[in-house]
Amino acid sequence: MHPARSVIIFTVLSGLGFGFLAFLGAGLVQPSGWAAFWLWGLGYALAVGGLLSSTFHLGNPQRALLAFTQWRSSWLSREAWAAVAALLCLAPMALSDWLGLGLPRIIGLLGAVLCALTILSTSMIYAQIRAVPRWNNASVPAAFMALALGGGAILADQTGLAVVLLAASGAAMAWHWRQGDQAFAAAGSTMGTATGLGDIGRVEVFELPHTGGNYLLREMIFVVGRKHAQKVRIIAMACAVVLPMVCLLLLPPFVGLLAALAAYLIGAFAQRWLFFAQAEHVVGLYYGKR
Repeated sequence: MHPARSVIIFTVLSGLGFGFLAFLGAGLVQPSGWAAFWLWGLGYALAVGGLLSSTFHLGNPQRALLAFTQWRSSWLSREAWAAVAALLCLAPMALSDWLGLGLPRIIGLLGAVLCALTILSTSMIYAQIRAVPRWNNASVPAAFMALALGGGAILADQTGLAVVLLAASGAAMAWHWRQGDQAFAAAGSTMGTATGLGDIGRVEVFELPHTGGNYLLREMIFVVGRKHAQKVRIIAMACAVVLPMVCLLLLPPFVGLLAALAAYLIGAFAQRWLFFAQAEHVVGLYYGKR
C-alpha cells in the first residue's frame, strides 16, 4: 500500500499525543502553573495536530464530519468519538492543573482510559481490514499501543515505565513483522481465487485492467524491496526502541529526554512508513503484483 505522508504523520503524532495525555490525565505527571499549561498544551497540540493531518488524505476533507455518523460499523468513526471524548474529558483536568482548581483526579483517569481507547481505535482501523492480511491480526493494536504509550512515557519523563514500554514496543514490532511476513501466503489468496478462475487452471495476467493510472494503483499497490525493508526495520528498532532506552538510562536527565525523543520520532516514522509500504492489498492480484 502506498505510504501517504498525511496518514503516517497522523498515526505517529496522534499516538504520541494521546499517549502523553494519558500519563498527564492519570496523574503520573502532575505539573502546576505555567508548566502545566505548556505540558498539557504540548499533548493537545500533538493529538489534535495528528488528527487534523489525517483529513489531508480524504478526497473531500469537508466530509470529515460524516465520520461521526458511522460509529456502529466504522472504527474510524469510533476513533473520532473516542478522541473528542478524551479531549473534552481532559480539558477540566488541564485547567485544574494550570489554575490550581483541585479537581478530583478521577476525571483525569477517565480521560486516560479514553486516550487508550482512541489509540486502540486507530489501530483497529487497519487491523480489521481482511483485504490486507499483514494488518489483519492482533499484532497491529499491540504495536500501536506500545509505541504510543512508550513515546508518551518519554515525554512524561517516566524513565522506568518508558524503558518497559519501549521494550514491549520492540517485541510488538518484531511480532508484527514476523506475523506479517507470513500473512499473505497464509491467507491463501491468489490470482485464481481473486478472479474465481483458479479451478480451471493457472491464471496469469494477459493485459493490465487499465491502460493508465488509477486510484487503486496509486493507493493500494506499492512494492518495497526486501533489502530495503530490512534496513528500515533496523532503523525503526534501533531508533524507536534501543537508542531511547540507552539515552534515558545513560545520559543526564534533560539531555537524555531530548535525545530519546528525537531518536523515538525517527524510529516511529520509519516503523509507520514500513507499516504502510509493506501492506499487500489483495487487489494487487488483479494487476499481477503478488
